[in-house]
Amino acid sequence: MAAAVPVINEFAGTDFCDAGAIDQERVYLESEIGSEYKFEDIVGNSAPLRHVLDQVAIVAPTGSTVLLHGETGTGKELVARAIHNLSPRCERNFVRLNCAAIPSGLVESELFGHERGAFTGALMQKQGRFELADRGTLFLDEIGDITLDLQPKLLRALQEHEFERLGSTKTIRVDVRLIAATHRNLGEMIRNNQFREDLFYRLNVFPIEIPPLRERQEDIPLLVHYFASRHALEMQKRIKFIPKHAMEAIVNADWLGNIRELKNFIARCVILTQGQELKVPRAELRRSFEPAPSTFEHAERQVIIDALIAASGRIAGKGGAAERLGLKRTTLQNKMRKLNISRAQHSEQ
Repeated sequence: MAAAVPVINEFAGTDFCDAGAIDQERVYLESEIGSEYKFEDIVGNSAPLRHVLDQVAIVAPTGSTVLLHGETGTGKELVARAIHNLSPRCERNFVRLNCAAIPSGLVESELFGHERGAFTGALMQKQGRFELADRGTLFLDEIGDITLDLQPKLLRALQEHEFERLGSTKTIRVDVRLIAATHRNLGEMIRNNQFREDLFYRLNVFPIEIPPLRERQEDIPLLVHYFASRHALEMQKRIKFIPKHAMEAIVNADWLGNIRELKNFIARCVILTQGQELKVPRAELRRSFEPAPSTFEHAERQVIIDALIAASGRIAGKGGAAERLGLKRTTLQNKMRKLNISRAQHSEQ
């Protein structure tokens, strides 16, 4: 019988702040009841994650604007909620808006609200997210998707703490702490005239880089335990063990969708499980995460191998493969892992 890893059955929930009493705030918060992040902790103990949490602890009490950057599925909203929960504003609302999930023509109304009759279909007055977040925190996910024509209005609201609803001339003042997030390269967007430079500087007061899951592999077993325990509890299953070979396959998979993809995969594993041992479809992992190498990958692999041979297998240090390729040591090691390149195989050629 294969060695197995016991599943951790306990998990901690995260308290969230009081919703407030205003009717429209209540309606908004009730619509968020199903949010998957409300009772999750940030799970992991790797050095890259600890660095992120250290930065969170530093910036949370200050009220400063924060810009989170990271790939899709890395947990940017969880980090934003942690900043809010550790801040003096935690007793007020945490209001979120995914700028990529709403048609561009409706984003302005979502942000600033509108008066009745402001446009076709505006049948009643509506408060925007800035009003709902007054004295609290506004989290704008995928900020890079905001259109150029709306960016000056957002900049004004951030700098002057005031705006007007659509269809109104009355100026509304608010006290909002902004946390923005994106997976896009905003610097490149500025060069391509897709993002305003002045808005970028207003957002980039305290940037935090969220590491992808491939850079925190040691956290994967903890995340697997956490998600397996949670889903088993939801589905009323008694799962006690995860096979060691299955855990190794999960750890070594290339999670392009990061934590979100891992979570959904573990949910599927729990659904498939009938007994006490987590059923992991390893063949599915191979098909999903080990595609045939592209022409580019083949060329990249050969360049890395040539550099390793020239450096006698050394990665770091002067004359090492990383220096020869102009890469950071960790970046090269990640590429070698992804391309299945062993340093030892090329150390004495």
